[in-house]
Amino acid sequence: MSHENEPKETSLFTGIIETTGRVRNRTNMALSLEVKLGGEPLKMGESIAVDGVCLTVSHIHSWGFGVDVSVETFDRSSLKHRHPGNHVNLERALTLSTRLGGHMVTGHVDTTTHLIWRRPEGGSERWRFALPAELACFVAEKGSVTLDGVSLTVAGLGSHWFETALIPHTLETTTLHERRASDLLNFEVDILARYTQRVLTAGR
Repeated sequence: MSHENEPKETSLFTGIIETTGRVRNRTNMALSLEVKLGGEPLKMGESIAVDGVCLTVSHIHSWGFGVDVSVETFDRSSLKHRHPGNHVNLERALTLSTRLGGHMVTGHVDTTTHLIWRRPEGGSERWRFALPAELACFVAEKGSVTLDGVSLTVAGLGSHWFETALIPHTLETTTLHERRASDLLNFEVDILARYTQRVLTAGR
């Protein structure tokens, strides 16, 4: 996904959500988010993943920050469905001192996918999502995917669906606990799977 405000250098994320924010305002070209972030203060031009979408900080306020969002990004992600009062997952870009606790996430969302169902499984939950046909070759059981910016492991796989297992901590510390069947989530495949597929295809 390209962005009108995309940084000149590619940013990377881990898919480990730092905090959640609340949408304060949304226009056709921008989002304003209320949030309290720990660590160093935000800087203009900094990359931040909003529900898994890599965006650039364009305004800084006492209560949070603003980002510009291109028409393409709204069209290809679930951000078009976010309204004032809704919560979003937030993660700042990796630095050289960051621990890679999830997997390498670019924030360039491939598409959206819908939640088919969620069911209790012991003390956790199992979720099933639709698997877009054009992305099926990049998804493998025990591999990684990113949903609304959250790094998750594929726990089950079919021809038209995939499943993930969510532990209580993930549900409690992200916006995923708010998701219900038929909701759309931003979906990014593992970049390593994408490059591997490219090498295999080019070698034919």
